[in-house]
Amino acid sequence: MKPDLFEAPDYYNIDDLLTEEHKLIRDAARAWVKRDVSPIIEEAAQKAQFPKSIIPGLAEIGAFGPYIPEEYGGAGLDQISYGLIMQEIERGDSGVRSTASVQSSLVMYPIWKYGNEEQRKKYLPKLATGEWMGSFGLTEPDHGSNPAGMVTSYKDKGDHYLLNGAKLWISNSPFCDVAVVWAKNEEGRIHGLVVERGMEGFSTPETHNKWSLRASATGELIFQDVKVPKENLLPNKSGLGAPLGCLDSARYGIAWGAIGAAMDCYDTALRYSKERIQFGKPIGGFQLQQKKLAEMITEITKAQLLALRLGQLKNEDKATSAQISMAKRNNVDMALKIAREARQMLGGMGITGEYPIMRHMMNLESVITYEGTHDIHLLITGLDVTGLNAFK
Repeated sequence: MKPDLFEAPDYYNIDDLLTEEHKLIRDAARAWVKRDVSPIIEEAAQKAQFPKSIIPGLAEIGAFGPYIPEEYGGAGLDQISYGLIMQEIERGDSGVRSTASVQSSLVMYPIWKYGNEEQRKKYLPKLATGEWMGSFGLTEPDHGSNPAGMVTSYKDKGDHYLLNGAKLWISNSPFCDVAVVWAKNEEGRIHGLVVERGMEGFSTPETHNKWSLRASATGELIFQDVKVPKENLLPNKSGLGAPLGCLDSARYGIAWGAIGAAMDCYDTALRYSKERIQFGKPIGGFQLQQKKLAEMITEITKAQLLALRLGQLKNEDKATSAQISMAKRNNVDMALKIAREARQMLGGMGITGEYPIMRHMMNLESVITYEGTHDIHLLITGLDVTGLNAFK
């Protein structure tokens, strides 16, 4: 395994806009990725195995619910800190960042925002330490971009709810201890329920043969007459807006995370361009290669500024769902294009596990689809600027 020589590009001195705390948090995450993720991630991806050994380290760097208040086990950090942590983790691998994003934004966030005090105290501290791992059940086999069409439902049986249905493409599901599941009640209203490992009729088969996110565990959530205690219903918000609020937080993290993947591809290509000799000189000395690198650093810089401003808006509780969609769509698309260009710069070496580029490229093919597809986010922006709904 090659040593991790990553150096983060900062062409516009964006570090000057960060606080000392921001930089300490980011640098701690960066050091952890170099020490604990980089040496093992290529083998994990080749074997299609999630490296569970890194879970305690993710907790230690504050990757699980960094903005959750300290009284519930979180770090009580701001949204820019959350973004920077996601950036550094995805610099290591998108699948590892997916694990952290799900735990933070799709499991801990709804319990914190939509749960009651008893639920917060029961679940959040153990999720923050990684003692419990969570998953988020929204997407179904027949309902992805249209979650309102979900068929998973529950019935009131007096002293419990009876849950039936299935969820698909669920990160962390094969090993999750709890799942925040979205289902319709008998009136068709969407509510969140916390389903726990061990409840009879609840199973989590793993999805195999993935070409993307191979170092992340993906699976299903299947509910066959699962008896869910009534105290496991999240009481403080219902309707489709509840899970969409979670997705806003996750998409925000992705907008930062994708920058990390792009930076890793750029840094790898830049380093290679100075070492690879063809026609008597480093390939970085040729115009077409410089064009690629110049465009990469330009797009990364634009994405950094977009994410930073979005983080400021999030801190002020002013960020809109449409603004988050724009950043997620732009930054993931940017990262995928940079991965593809960087792969070309490395030629045949770019497809091997000697370098991280092909792994990033395959991972980003999932990232550009999940948490709202590339096209759906485009329509969200279109709706926001025109006021005209193209979804119906």
